[in-house]
Amino acid sequence: GSLAHRIATGAKSVGPGGVVFCKHMAKHCHLYDFDNECEVGAEDTVFDHMADARVHLTFVHKHVLLIRDPVAVLSSWDVAGSVHGNNPTPDEVGIIPMMGIYSTLISRNGGSGSGENFVVILDSDQLARYPFPTLKALCGDLGIPFTADMLEWESGPHDCDGPWADWWYSDVHKSSGWFGHDMDAESAEDDDENRTTYPLSYVPPSRSYRTLNPSLVPTLRASLPAYDYLRSLTSGHKSRGPPASQIYEDPRNEHILAWIGAPGRGRLVPRDTASVSPWDSSVQGGDAAWEGLRVYNGKIFKLERHLKRLFKSAKALGFENVHTKEEVIDAIFRTLAANGMRDGAHIRLTLTRGEKCTSSMNPKFNVYGTTLIVLAEWKPTEGATTYDNTKGITLITASTRRNSPSTVDSKIHHNNMINNILPKIEANLAGAADAIMLDLDGFVSETNATNIFMVDDGILMTPHADACLPGITRETVIMLAKEVGIPCEIRRISLAEFHAADEVFTTGTMGELTPVTMIDGRVIGTGSRGPVTAALQGAYKTLPNRPGWATEIPPFSNSRTLEIL
Repeated sequence: GSLAHRIATGAKSVGPGGVVFCKHMAKHCHLYDFDNECEVGAEDTVFDHMADARVHLTFVHKHVLLIRDPVAVLSSWDVAGSVHGNNPTPDEVGIIPMMGIYSTLISRNGGSGSGENFVVILDSDQLARYPFPTLKALCGDLGIPFTADMLEWESGPHDCDGPWADWWYSDVHKSSGWFGHDMDAESAEDDDENRTTYPLSYVPPSRSYRTLNPSLVPTLRASLPAYDYLRSLTSGHKSRGPPASQIYEDPRNEHILAWIGAPGRGRLVPRDTASVSPWDSSVQGGDAAWEGLRVYNGKIFKLERHLKRLFKSAKALGFENVHTKEEVIDAIFRTLAANGMRDGAHIRLTLTRGEKCTSSMNPKFNVYGTTLIVLAEWKPTEGATTYDNTKGITLITASTRRNSPSTVDSKIHHNNMINNILPKIEANLAGAADAIMLDLDGFVSETNATNIFMVDDGILMTPHADACLPGITRETVIMLAKEVGIPCEIRRISLAEFHAADEVFTTGTMGELTPVTMIDGRVIGTGSRGPVTAALQGAYKTLPNRPGWATEIPPFSNSRTLEIL
């Protein structure tokens, strides 16, 4: 009989609250009418058969898309090549048709994946690795009671196997349950709704390691984007870390877009799909330069100065085929516009040496030009991801010394950041905000993240930039001190002088000016923000609105206009 007849017959046999399971191959989706939930061209529907049988049931279709990594599908294709052929198309892999099914179904719900006819995406790898929690979650999504016997079955063929079972299911027919699943451990956790880890016994004890035929790579390239998107909708992907409400200071950061690409090939991509090549120099060796930019009230503060330093760093590092200044500015504006950012944002601007043609430290293998990354986030100057510029912060002194020009010159704003990360780890472990770093002679250089100033008897002092970055905020504060009549000295300063200072504060683009109230257990001054610090903070706040200090961001347009790029 027709599909509708089989579904109606099944529904009649299971009765109210029952479940009728139907399995389809994605590549045959053109034979199914999703609007009427029946076969294309069929004159009868499930409801017709229900009426004929005088069965009065509310019948609801719910769809599950079982996805599998296209690499695994194509790597195993040779097993049944004699039946399926050895040149599978993307349709035969099934991921692209599934993407079409997903699009059709959510379109029926006004573009939302929720509602009565929502779609559940199930990843076969997640199911095989964690059958108990995955099936339990699936049943919850479908409104079906979960029972532990779903994890076991009779060995041998089954009516629901499908026509290709003889070629694909030989190992499954030998089994009677999920490999290595621990029923006792599973039952013990059955009522634990907050469980996030599961026994390693869920992992299959053996795996197959197959070669992928190079001739199938074009099909793989076509299939992967759809697979990556559908996998991002699975419960496993969504639960890979803490809930968004716990990790994003601003919830808008969960869905921001970033700019990534080589000269003439950059594009905007969503956060969860943003990536750079494993052959990129930033991955291979931290070989990149970067800048931090602040967005204030429709302007980017000191953009020209930051870009000048970026390109000087690129020149010092010997980058070739570098993005032009115009390309970088255009990418910044496009990123801000796409995210609707005109205020309260911070931009991490990175320029890498680019993608290599082979894994190596040798720059001669960089043949594709630099890679530009524009990462803009909603980030206040004071908050969980920055500092408290009113109450101040605590610092410790790190055991790690700051690089000198004899090793890696900090005047190059480079991405070799391990020298900064190790002191930050020390600070984290000590419960401090950051760590002061000394130069090789034992004098204060900067912190792991910022430049540093002190005030003694009304005189502002900051270390020479011999072993630290001559920061743009640092130079701005020196200029402001002269403007407001505060004497300033730039010299070698010992750690003891900082311990005994009247005031200490740090400077950086992200957090502006931040008072320091304690260093290594010593209270600085009165233990609160000092008058010199407060005066300079107030002067600094006026700068974005002064002529010549910031670059205007062009107006954003939501209108539908044709633009030739």
